Amino acid sequence: MVDTHTDAGGGADFDLTQFYQIFFEEAGENLDQMEQMLLNLDLSAANDEELNGIFRCAHSIKGGSATFGFSDVAELTHKMESLLDRLRRHEITPIPEMVDVLLESADASRSLLARHQAGGEGEALSTSDLVRRITELAAGNGAVPAPVAAPVVVAPVAPPPPAPAPVAAVPVGGTRALEIRIGPMDNLDLADAIKELFRDIPGLGTIEDLPCTDAGCRLFGVQTQSTDEDLLDLFAFHVAKEQVQIRSQASQAAPVAAAAAPQAEAVDAAPAPVEAAAAVNSDMVSGNFGIFPGAPGDPETRPALAPAKASAAAKPAVAATMESTSIRVALGKVDQLINLAGELVITQAMLAQNSRTLDPAANQQLLAGLADLDRNTRDLQECVMSIRMIPMSTVFSRFPRMLRDLANKMGKKFDLVLQGEATELDKGLVEKITDPLTHLVRNSLDHGIEMPEQRIAAGKSEAGTLTLAASHQGGSIVIEVRDDGRGMNREKILRKARERGMDVSDSLPDADVWQLIFAPGFSTADVVTDVSGRGVGMDVVKKNITALNGTVEIDSAEGVGMRVAIRLPLTLAIMDGMSVGVGQEVYILPLSSVVESFQVNPNDVNTVAQGSQLVKVRDEYMPVIAMEKTFRVPRAEGEKSSDIMVVVESDGSRVALLVDELLGQHQVVVKNLESNYRKVPNVSGATILGDGTVALILDTISMVNRARY
Repeated sequence: MVDTHTDAGGGADFDLTQFYQIFFEEAGENLDQMEQMLLNLDLSAANDEELNGIFRCAHSIKGGSATFGFSDVAELTHKMESLLDRLRRHEITPIPEMVDVLLESADASRSLLARHQAGGEGEALSTSDLVRRITELAAGNGAVPAPVAAPVVVAPVAPPPPAPAPVAAVPVGGTRALEIRIGPMDNLDLADAIKELFRDIPGLGTIEDLPCTDAGCRLFGVQTQSTDEDLLDLFAFHVAKEQVQIRSQASQAAPVAAAAAPQAEAVDAAPAPVEAAAAVNSDMVSGNFGIFPGAPGDPETRPALAPAKASAAAKPAVAATMESTSIRVALGKVDQLINLAGELVITQAMLAQNSRTLDPAANQQLLAGLADLDRNTRDLQECVMSIRMIPMSTVFSRFPRMLRDLANKMGKKFDLVLQGEATELDKGLVEKITDPLTHLVRNSLDHGIEMPEQRIAAGKSEAGTLTLAASHQGGSIVIEVRDDGRGMNREKILRKARERGMDVSDSLPDADVWQLIFAPGFSTADVVTDVSGRGVGMDVVKKNITALNGTVEIDSAEGVGMRVAIRLPLTLAIMDGMSVGVGQEVYILPLSSVVESFQVNPNDVNTVAQGSQLVKVRDEYMPVIAMEKTFRVPRAEGEKSSDIMVVVESDGSRVALLVDELLGQHQVVVKNLESNYRKVPNVSGATILGDGTVALILDTISMVNRARY
């Protein structure tokens, strides 16, 4: 291994592209976090913590972009960092235009990063206008103050106040001339690998060999715009930071990073020349994307003359707080884990069913082990399912920016209220619910919230309120979109329906009138805009929600507001179910829908018009669905008829299902019937029972709706 490494030039084939994916993911997270913090920023009372948080996001993106040679992103984020630095130092006052340009710059950075991730395909987005606007805003409140020299600190104690550096001492160019000493070390080929970094990374700079008389050391002359910290991070791939000393060729100052001097000697260390401090500070004004004094990662607590031991001693404490609490796992692996957990549930059900014929006295230990297996399988299933459950905040977080831009475009004012962001939903459902929810939210702002002058004339506040809420109700999750706008006009909807040739009556209940807007092509908008009005969307919303075994409810009061509620199952993979028998067939009812079961007296069942049946349960009449008729279950001659009823509930309505027997309740693995066979009415899926037979999982929502209408 050593010989091969030496022959290869000590890292000549080192490829930084292997770290690209990690960088792109982290940059995306930082951009999302920056956007969220900018949207939540209170300009009238912005605190330091908020501004520092936004600054850190821009700083992290800039540093990574410069390291990997993405100079366009580094330049833009450096300008953003300049503006944010003045804001967090309270040198300028935050105004809405600053938030706007920072949000636009975040979008531009995301576009540029996407282009780099795709290998540079397509035309690069021009950022010159954004750079100009940021520069003007950064200098908008008076002239930019003179640069300040880096503080001179000789020990890890409270630093003295920084002394102002003469403007003339700041170099005009952004490139620094450095001497880098590597060593002492046994294998000098590792030091030679440093030169390959400058060859492989565009924009890093130039490097040349300098004569060195010290044994086991290499000396290089470097021309670069990168900071000392960035260089040390790069060199760490080949040599330890303690073996790197960086000096300015002009001043021959003491090493700025890891030197092997005892901490006690740091107290007596000589102060660095003013020229070295000015050169470090020149990064801020020369366009070399350097780190600001006081910036995270390179604060004043890391002095220009700090010895290696002091720096090394401080780093373990920082690393302890920076440890990641999560890992990235490919979604395919998670799905595979869930499928295996589902197969384990099926196997456990098979063992449990076969163990019922065993003698409890003779097989006590075996049955106890099976009971433990049942408990552990359920715990494992719940744990595995929780991996796919993600909070609704993932969906909600994309709406503040979208609504803000839309409101600015339309001249409307609104307050967004988010409730139940911690409510969790299966990732598969989250991906499919995002588009329908986006359409509902846009509709609420476009059609619901009035213009400010209209709201004031109606006695309302100037700004409307748009609420996104999520909550658990039984075995379902309910997502609501509410607004206090104009609501829906019943007469207008009926008139539009008649114009489209729909047969509607003035006596229709409100709930049925509201459902008319889900008809394909239906729209009440008088003017078609680029936001809405084409009649495309609401029918797709209803179709997508129905495909997820969900429902959409609408409540509206004209002049008061509107509420749209989406009800969805919590997960699509594993659920608790009750198995019932009808003839020789077994059906599964979602346990969350089951209210009660009882044995019925035939005299309690009444037949009404068109052969429909009703049963009276505690002074309440419920529709009866005979399962053997609905699913055409064959019966042997002389077989007893059904006499057990199971009451199921959906959307506040109840029906009684007539079955032969109750077989028990257990966990079932939901298999998609439509993708493997075809869509079957009143059936949401299928599962495999413990004996290997297939049982249908009933769609109680559609069955209740069928009985209601």
